[in-house]
Amino acid sequence: MLPALIVELKWDKSSQGAIGQIRDRNYPAVLQDYGGEIVMAGINYNPKTKAHSCEIERISGSARG
Repeated sequence: MLPALIVELKWDKSSQGAIGQIRDRNYPAVLQDYGGEIVMAGINYNPKTKAHSCEIERISGSARG
């Protein structure tokens, strides 16, 4: 089974903050009946440096209970 992907994009913030928003707002709850892995990606773009940063976390199907 392919993993489900949840992505939160930020502009001039932080990739860790994007992952935090995914967790705080419980975005994975929408996929509670999905049996596969969920991949959460927080991506930030810094307009001054033109750099991207990315934080990735995985939740296995068994970890959700």
